[in-house]
Amino acid sequence: MPRNEMLIRGGTVADGSGREPVRADVLIRAGRIAAVEAPGAVAAGDIPTVDATGLVIAPGFIDVHSHADNAALLPEDETSKILQGVTTEVTGNCGFSLAPTRADSVAAFASFTQRIFPPMEFAWSTWAEFTRIADAHGHVTNWAPLVGHGTLRIAVLGMADRTPDADELRLMGRELDLALEGGAFGMSSGLVYPPAVFSDTDELVALARHLGADGLYTTHMRGEGASLLTSIDESARIGAEGGCRVHISHLKSNGRSNWGRMPAALDRIHQYAESGLSLTKDIYPYTAGATMLTALLPPPFLADGDEGVLARLASAEQRRRLAMMMESGLPGWDSHLHGAGWDGILVSTTASHRYEGQTVAELARASGELPLDTFIRILREEELHVTMVLFSMDEQDVRTAFADEDTMVGSDGLPPGNGGKPHPRLFGTFPRVLAEYVRRHHILPLGEAVRRMTSLPAKVFRIPERGRVAKGLIADLVAFDPQTIDHECDYRDPVRPPSGIAWVMQEGAMVVDGRTYTGPRRGRRLTPAA
Repeated sequence: MPRNEMLIRGGTVADGSGREPVRADVLIRAGRIAAVEAPGAVAAGDIPTVDATGLVIAPGFIDVHSHADNAALLPEDETSKILQGVTTEVTGNCGFSLAPTRADSVAAFASFTQRIFPPMEFAWSTWAEFTRIADAHGHVTNWAPLVGHGTLRIAVLGMADRTPDADELRLMGRELDLALEGGAFGMSSGLVYPPAVFSDTDELVALARHLGADGLYTTHMRGEGASLLTSIDESARIGAEGGCRVHISHLKSNGRSNWGRMPAALDRIHQYAESGLSLTKDIYPYTAGATMLTALLPPPFLADGDEGVLARLASAEQRRRLAMMMESGLPGWDSHLHGAGWDGILVSTTASHRYEGQTVAELARASGELPLDTFIRILREEELHVTMVLFSMDEQDVRTAFADEDTMVGSDGLPPGNGGKPHPRLFGTFPRVLAEYVRRHHILPLGEAVRRMTSLPAKVFRIPERGRVAKGLIADLVAFDPQTIDHECDYRDPVRPPSGIAWVMQEGAMVVDGRTYTGPRRGRRLTPAA
């Protein structure tokens, strides 16, 4: 059981307000912050003390873009986030949540989720059933789930490439309502992934109207390269006509031909914000992204689920068609391949664990194939269960986005439990921000960086009673050494904990000591603040 009282002495407190850290002592009582006072102002008496000399004490970090929806269901404790100081994760991003499902479409849903999630038995159908099962397993971090538009669409339409009729749209809206009533923090979309890639703006507006003025629509936009600005426009339209707040996930300008467009994207976002629309964004501190390898395929190849995709890849005629599409592109389609090139596509995880840690170009040279043929062969051999890291962004664009007002931080790490060589952001996003953009390059002062990772996301995502080191709030805290906090960014050997984290506390109980998670699972599923 956690101690009833604890005094943290000798540290420097970055309280989440954005102010620069100041020396202060923090008194914890019954899992909450009882006082934040000048050093020595709290009489220690017989209260157990923690020496925080040389450390910064901050609110537990909030990861606003996580895909760890399955973390509670894993038999082992999923510690990649808690070890970097994250105590709360917003899940269900990019249109992927693990509920709701329906009996007539659950097979298609299970098949699709296995492109990025490890295999799992779907012992639930409704949002309430899923959250109840996850809660029963227990959470390492606090869990703030979104409901995915793609998941809603699969439940009602399967993987079909068509527009829902009025009855189907009402059913999608009803499932969304049930999730919101069950504690979902909003709705997410992933408009480059099937089946959401087949949706139009009107469908998204209709669903956004269910969210209400305080509700949140988060989006992996339809394009992050050549169509970046028009995709921001679409996102803003969904918020304006849907009457809700909008949050852009992992803002980026993909592809060498689009490098340097981040200032224009930020200007567009500011224009909408100045017009009265609540429009926010997050990024991650890397120039490489990660997703399923099937994201390289053009939209016409993504319909009808795994069977449809694999059938097209098995057809010589369809492969010739694919080669033409990937070479010339399609109107309105921002090709990830054009943004990265085959030498910028690193296979990270496969079902068989072959090919991991090698680029498609390297694999093609080793086999004597054309890169496109290697890409198709891997997808077929692995039955589409392949993820990739793709190198497609410019460091200056990342720095520009971080420097912009109110940019938040999301890891966008792919779901845990697959093994392989996942993007290092799964293990080091938050330490890397503090090392790379605070200590080394001075893009943000320390206090402001902490605000972007704590109180700001707590406000935007309505995370209750967290995000500040302030009297009365829950004592989810992280202590780190600002001179040594870091995470080595090695894409071919990424599975390693960060350095510089001294300890992590949840509700007044220590759960991380250095690089060791001591547990037990003390996180909980949260519900949105009023």
